[in-house]
Amino acid sequence: MHGLTGERTLMRIFFGESDRCDGGAHRGKPLHDAIVRVLRERGLAGATVLRGIAGFGASARVHTARVLELSLDLPMVVEVVDTEEKIQAVLPALDGMIGGGLVTLERVRVILYRPESAPRGDPSEPSPPSHD
Repeated sequence: MHGLTGERTLMRIFFGESDRCDGGAHRGKPLHDAIVRVLRERGLAGATVLRGIAGFGASARVHTARVLELSLDLPMVVEVVDTEEKIQAVLPALDGMIGGGLVTLERVRVILYRPESAPRGDPSEPSPPSHD
């Protein structure tokens, strides 16, 4: 077990695909790449980059993947789950990297966190309770 189960914090970072890193060691690189690198360098548990098919933000300009309205600036989201302390510690670095966008935090309950090659639990063990 990696110690990440239980109450943790989910951070979502919203920005555009064409955004570049504004500062720090990764200045000028694609923002999604720079964010993932900084999160890894800081030892966070993991990160996932998602590309949206449509969206709009503070500018109210719609970005879409539809052929007739193709945008070169599709919405992107980086998601990371870790302890509140690790998330709070990386926020100042992210603030210096992100020009425009949105960062949100919420509480989550982690049920499972293990690498793909980790041994599976005993099949006779009960699974975690569902909270539907």
